[in-house]
Amino acid sequence: MKKLFLTLFVFYSFTVVCQETQKDSISTLKLTNVPIKTNFASVVFNDSISAKPIKKAAIPKKWTVTGKYTFLFNQSSFSNWAAGGNNTVAGNMGLVYDFNYKKNKWNWDNKIITAYGLSYVEGQGYRKTDDQFEYNSLLGLKTSKLWYFSFFSNFKTQYARGYDYKQDPIISVSDFFSPAYWSFGPGMLWKRNDDAKINIAPATARYTFVSDEFSGKYGVEENRNTKFGLGFNLSAYFKKEVMKDVTMENIVALYSDYIKDPQNVDIDYQLNFFVKINKNLSTNLGLRAMVDDDASSNLQFKEVFGLGLNYIFHKT
Repeated sequence: MKKLFLTLFVFYSFTVVCQETQKDSISTLKLTNVPIKTNFASVVFNDSISAKPIKKAAIPKKWTVTGKYTFLFNQSSFSNWAAGGNNTVAGNMGLVYDFNYKKNKWNWDNKIITAYGLSYVEGQGYRKTDDQFEYNSLLGLKTSKLWYFSFFSNFKTQYARGYDYKQDPIISVSDFFSPAYWSFGPGMLWKRNDDAKINIAPATARYTFVSDEFSGKYGVEENRNTKFGLGFNLSAYFKKEVMKDVTMENIVALYSDYIKDPQNVDIDYQLNFFVKINKNLSTNLGLRAMVDDDASSNLQFKEVFGLGLNYIFHKT
């Protein structure tokens, strides 16, 4: 039931954004030593006569690079507070980096999403609050107005060791490259623009990697470090300004393994809201929900909220 509700919520949240593009033309005229004959005489222009060229339109660039660095800050402090409370301070750093290539019928989109966060709670010390690295690559060859033959690759892991603080004693549950997931395969891409696209890959290879310490977890068999899967993958990205200075971003990935328990669909859904205050300040809300039977039997949910200091750069 949780999977069904989450799946319906994901697709309900999607909003398709429409964009149109136009192309300019360039023309130049030049006449040199052109003879003109009439019934009475022949006239020759000895000097060059050049029509003033029309202003050239900007030539489209093959590569477009956009990046956004964000620092989120949260803090609470108590002094002689009757209701009690622990002083806390938390910071999250995030980077979203896009580098896309377009030429003729070819389209190659690349996106890196990375984040790391720590919090300090008085009496408890430092704890990790966010840890993510994800790289998406999507190559497409245009076949019609909105459709492409495609090949996608997705890799995701985390940077540092993670712990389950609810256990006594505290136990380690993850580390760098443990787990790590790599998925890739051919498919079909529907793309209206950079902010609205869906990729369908019915023959997706998926590898799960763990270190010796975590062998036997995350679906990997005991005494092994990798697991291979072959299944169906659907990934989608939708971004839209829902109202002035408020942007909503949806990222979803669905995977069903043909080899083992195809009825258990893995779901990874991210919903982000960005409320612009000015050029460098925003209020950010990030929600992430995951269903993965190999990692946990429960619905995984994460929420990050705070005041963001942003730096945006473009390179075209």
